[in-house]
Amino acid sequence: MAVVFEKPKALTDAPLHYCPGCTHGIVHRLVAEVIDELGIQGETIAVASVGCSVMSYDYFDVDCVQAAHGRAPAVATGVKRSDPSKIVFTYQGDGDLAAIGTAETVHSAARRENITVIFINNAIYGMTGGQMAPTTLPGQVTQTSPYGRDVNTVGYPMKVCELLSGVDGAAYLERVSVHDVAHVRKAKAAIKKAFQNQIDGKGFSLIEVLSTCPTNWGVSPKKALEWIESDMIPYYPLGVYKDIYAEEENK
Repeated sequence: MAVVFEKPKALTDAPLHYCPGCTHGIVHRLVAEVIDELGIQGETIAVASVGCSVMSYDYFDVDCVQAAHGRAPAVATGVKRSDPSKIVFTYQGDGDLAAIGTAETVHSAARRENITVIFINNAIYGMTGGQMAPTTLPGQVTQTSPYGRDVNTVGYPMKVCELLSGVDGAAYLERVSVHDVAHVRKAKAAIKKAFQNQIDGKGFSLIEVLSTCPTNWGVSPKKALEWIESDMIPYYPLGVYKDIYAEEENK
């Protein structure tokens, strides 16, 4: 009997700990499928962040390094520079990458470090109980913004792709979503391109993935997927924000 669907080899057999309806698992699978398809499992090193994604080193069947909160791009830089033949990627949430790790992210891009960053944006701090994150939407209710995010007192959400698009060193930036099958397929294509860019030595690539957090949003998994489409995508439009090699080819 022909096998038509199986677990990627780049994933371990460990059961995922994520809440029902959380889309971290979908993104894990996409990353693992890409690693399998590119044939780079033995050459790949993952850098785990702090947050819900901290356990990713249990799930990716590749060598992994645990970074301090926000420092994953700095750790990835050190790993990549010490052995440029390795394929190095970070897997980070919004509280890790866009709050305490903003400087590491921006300066890794500015230096055009040849690494791949997978950035999960679920608009909230997940692991620590649902506090307001740097990506929390205006008016969004969280544990620390019970009346909704007030931009007059705490500022506006961080739009990471838009921010990095102004950094000369960033090579490829794309925002995707995993709220339905069509968008999952587009997300995989973007992740694969980001890894291929690193293989080809093209420099810093970041894929921002709009993801769900039903538990801390206080909604059902189905409603969480709908909320990405109705609320998150209008504020965080999907698409390619920078692709310097495509731009050069079109000149």
